[in-house]
Amino acid sequence: ILIVDEALAVGDAFFTQKCMRFLRSFMENGTILFVSHDTASVKNLCNRAIWLDHGQLLQEGSPKEVCEKYLEKLYEELQGSSKVALSHKKAKTPDYSKAVDQRQPYINHSNLRNDLRIFKFNADSAAFGKGGVTIQHVFLSDESGNPISWVVGGEKVCLEILADVHIDLDSPIAGFWVNDRLGQIIFGDNSCITYLNNSFPICAGSVLRAQFVFYMPILPVGDYSLTVSIANGDQQDHVQHHWIHDAIIFKSESSSVALGLVGIPMIKIEISKE
Repeated sequence: ILIVDEALAVGDAFFTQKCMRFLRSFMENGTILFVSHDTASVKNLCNRAIWLDHGQLLQEGSPKEVCEKYLEKLYEELQGSSKVALSHKKAKTPDYSKAVDQRQPYINHSNLRNDLRIFKFNADSAAFGKGGVTIQHVFLSDESGNPISWVVGGEKVCLEILADVHIDLDSPIAGFWVNDRLGQIIFGDNSCITYLNNSFPICAGSVLRAQFVFYMPILPVGDYSLTVSIANGDQQDHVQHHWIHDAIIFKSESSSVALGLVGIPMIKIEISKE
């Protein structure tokens, strides 16, 4: 049995990610008693929750139910109890096919702009694999191909992975994913489906270059880590040659995201009276 008391509230992004990997590994064969006020961590890690207040048991049950009641009680203490009755009326649905987020000009010229600071590739980060490939460099670049150390959520970026190939690969797969500070996967992808019916063999001695072009999501304030890998095979049956945890750390300095793990452009937000 491992007792953890607010350990994830301290340390940098590398420390937090390392802790999350250890906790998940420990949970496969052990029991964790996790003490925290962070409801996101509780829901992410635990399969049962107990709510204690000054030593008194207030509720026990699923993490989702207990955390919801905890937050409800927290807000009651802050702003008082209130119940709001909602009524709904049918309304016409406008055509938003060419709409854009009307807040964007304001957001991009305010402290709500989603500024993301990109740290350099860490070649010494925790890694594993058979060794047929060695990832040498990972970086983000702009549309002109220039490496970047800063990006704004919503902008188009290119993730590039460069690797030395030591053995012949008949069907290489490059992939990545982005974790939040709790180790939850926010987004990611790999090249498997793109080359599903058209394999792209690479011979030993070559340099493999993988590129993923996408619009950087709008991310809540916090630390994020990028994991990358190169394998050979297909989605179900493959050999992992080089997998690097936390290859790049990036930090969301400011954000317009109000709720959730990731933000999306709002087509329209309006309050009206009818």
